[in-house]
Amino acid sequence: MPSIQLLFGPMLIGTFVNMILYGILIVQTYHYYQTFKKDAPWIKYLVLYLFIVETVNTACDMAMMYQPLIEKFGQPEATKVFPTLFAAEPAVIVAVSTPIQFFFAWRIRLLTKSNILALVICCFSIVSLAGGIWTTVLIAQFKLFSRKPELHTPALVWFLSACVADVMITVVLVLSLSSRRTGFAATDDAIGKIIRMTVQTGMITALFAIGDVVFFMTLPHTALNFLWDLALSKLYANCLLSTLNARAGLQELTGYHSQQRNVVSSGAIRRQQQDSSLEAGVGAPVSIAGNRSSRDVDSEASVKHILGSTMYELDTRKSFDHRSDMEYGIQITKVVETRQDPEPEIRETTQ
Repeated sequence: MPSIQLLFGPMLIGTFVNMILYGILIVQTYHYYQTFKKDAPWIKYLVLYLFIVETVNTACDMAMMYQPLIEKFGQPEATKVFPTLFAAEPAVIVAVSTPIQFFFAWRIRLLTKSNILALVICCFSIVSLAGGIWTTVLIAQFKLFSRKPELHTPALVWFLSACVADVMITVVLVLSLSSRRTGFAATDDAIGKIIRMTVQTGMITALFAIGDVVFFMTLPHTALNFLWDLALSKLYANCLLSTLNARAGLQELTGYHSQQRNVVSSGAIRRQQQDSSLEAGVGAPVSIAGNRSSRDVDSEASVKHILGSTMYELDTRKSFDHRSDMEYGIQITKVVETRQDPEPEIRETTQ
């Protein structure tokens, strides 16, 4: 039988990390509802669902640690039997991770137009869900710390499938976004920021799942794997909220580049108009194509596509003003300069 430190120490630290991440989740949830009030209703319901489940999860983790450390302190049974609410932990994690993985699979489907990739991710997510529920059932049946190695098979099904889904989501998003680089600052800066955020948020959940598997398999008679396990659900929820909330910064970034480009284009057009009017001569109409280049249009279209419903803009009720699309057409500016000949001077002659 391992020491108390190796049993309840990792579980207590994992609970502390869970509570810290819950505080971050509260801030992110508040920011989301204050900033994106026009998002699709089902997205708002998903965020609300995650917040409720995570609140219940935090309360269960605190109660889980209260039972052996306070309620049954000093009793031999506390070191032999799993805490009562510990059985709910795997089910809660997959109840959070599965809809989030479905959500990212949906985004990948819209971005890549590939049903196969989205279907494969969803399949791994469903397998992870089944493994988590299977683990919960066995924990409720076994109850004893000494039988923890018997949880290896369902835990491996749960963790490995979730890890594969997380890695696939990250890799597919990074490759798809990298292929959309155009060489323009507005597009590349936005894509670069999305890629960094995808790697930072997506890979961290995969790393925690891998750490959970490694510690679970190599140290079966300890609770060191709960250093990773108890924080997993909060990492998934914070990953989704940080992705949704990042849209505001990305829109400001692309808006800044667009404004700078418009200022430069306006100055160039005015100079072109002045030069052309001087070269055309007196009284000649001058036609100037004051349009933006097709590459500029493609750059902005790419940014709009990435920030659009395919990836980051989920406001499906937004009304679009089609008149603004006319700005991308060709504008003909006619500059006409006329000069009036001076009246001839009449000279009087004297004879």
